[in-house]
Amino acid sequence: MTYQNEIQAAADIVSANGESWKDINPEHAARMRLQNRFQTGIDIARYTAGIMRKDMAEYDADTAQYTQSLGCWHGFIGQQKLIAIKKHFGDTNKRYLYLSGWMIAALRSEFGPLPDQSMHEKTSVSGLIEELYTFLRQADARELGGLFRELDAARKAGDEVAAKATENKIDNFQTHVVPIIADIDAGFGNAEATYLLAKKMIEAGACAIQIENQVSDEKQCGHQDGKVTVPHEDFLAKIRAVRYAFLELGVNDGVIVARTDSLGAGLTKQIAVTHSPGDLGDQYNSFLDCDEIDASELASGDVVINRGGKLLRPKRLPSNLYQFRKDTGVERVVLDCITSLQNGADLLWIETEKPHVGQIAEMVNKIRETVPSAKLVYNNSPSFNWTLNFRQQVFDAWSEEGKDVSAYDRDKLMDVSYDETELAAEADERIRTFQADAAREAGIFHHLITLPTYHTAALSTDNLAKEYFGEAGMLGYVKGVQRQEIRQGIACVKHQNMAGSDMGDDHKEYFAGDAALKAAGEDNTMNQFG
Repeated sequence: MTYQNEIQAAADIVSANGESWKDINPEHAARMRLQNRFQTGIDIARYTAGIMRKDMAEYDADTAQYTQSLGCWHGFIGQQKLIAIKKHFGDTNKRYLYLSGWMIAALRSEFGPLPDQSMHEKTSVSGLIEELYTFLRQADARELGGLFRELDAARKAGDEVAAKATENKIDNFQTHVVPIIADIDAGFGNAEATYLLAKKMIEAGACAIQIENQVSDEKQCGHQDGKVTVPHEDFLAKIRAVRYAFLELGVNDGVIVARTDSLGAGLTKQIAVTHSPGDLGDQYNSFLDCDEIDASELASGDVVINRGGKLLRPKRLPSNLYQFRKDTGVERVVLDCITSLQNGADLLWIETEKPHVGQIAEMVNKIRETVPSAKLVYNNSPSFNWTLNFRQQVFDAWSEEGKDVSAYDRDKLMDVSYDETELAAEADERIRTFQADAAREAGIFHHLITLPTYHTAALSTDNLAKEYFGEAGMLGYVKGVQRQEIRQGIACVKHQNMAGSDMGDDHKEYFAGDAALKAAGEDNTMNQFG
């Protein structure tokens, strides 16, 4: 509906309620409706699921149309990202938000900072989703409020052309609300627990839920050691639980991202149930590290597998876990991914130990032999030393090409002395094009950085503290922060406006008319920022 249609619709409602509603201004009501387009989290989930499905189809047609996101741990951080995206790029097309379980554990738990082991409160996940969308909806209301004030000013000046131009901006307004890919870890328990939490996340607005194949109560960060995976049937039960949650809530095209940690996980807690040779359980068990034994060698408490008439004893660790054979990670990843896609998952996530296009492409190409449409969400993780990794990749590539690399020490390529070298420039160029290259060659539909704002907050705070508490004093803040906000047009330099002060003034005027006591008068110091 256009702005004028919204006003007319509100006028019809006001008129139908007679004289007692005479002081309700239809245009004010229409403005408040437009500033609150999404009534519930389910509305958001349905809207954003449609965006993701459209983007996935466009990527299938053209791999240059990949998508991106940045992780966030607070609603304000997510809001600032989208405000910045709209300011710099004009729209939010193919740009999402990522909700990281690591950041919730480290920054949002009542226990204080925790490792990424699913020890934090599970409801903090859905709580952050709701918080993010509250801030994004407030960004909509704030920007629209500015357009409404712009429209009023044009009308007051008698400038019909300007007024019409502003109405056109209102009619074509693009929301800050974008998809959030939300981390449910390993489901925080059994399949029922996964279903219950998935419902909470969807009700908060999540259209895409990422779940991993680790054991829930042994869960580790994907870039740490000690990861333990579960048999496929256990994982598929949780995928189905998430799908049922989407369907129950009417988000019929919700997106499930199935993550495999098998590349770096050498352990399992369970031996899979198997009914016949070659079935899924048997394939899982085939990767176990076993010793062939004779029945006479069985000891009390031994667990054995009968495969092809041979008795195999899986190697069991003191922790009661079983280990996989070495160098089976890639095979297990491929099986995991094919199985997940054939049983309800929409996208894959392969956790790797380094950002290497060739390594990812090798696995994806094997998966695509069975599921040609397979595509990935990929973690461009701060856990990788990107500089060192790519300098070493260039060093190795040049060595294979026969290029002279005698001026470089491969083990010391991180050293600042290499920053201005030809090798460093080539590595930086490969980092710059990594996302486009991987989208084209390795099937990556969505690139994300899990923890960017954790690191940017630390870096900027360190710099401010060094200056402010040092010789620079107040100049450390003014020169390093506020002056940059002004020069770069950062919206939060007017922090009162960002917190909703101007919207509050609008509402005061709607509710009390000329009697409204508004904050945005001549003495408001925010006026110093223009």
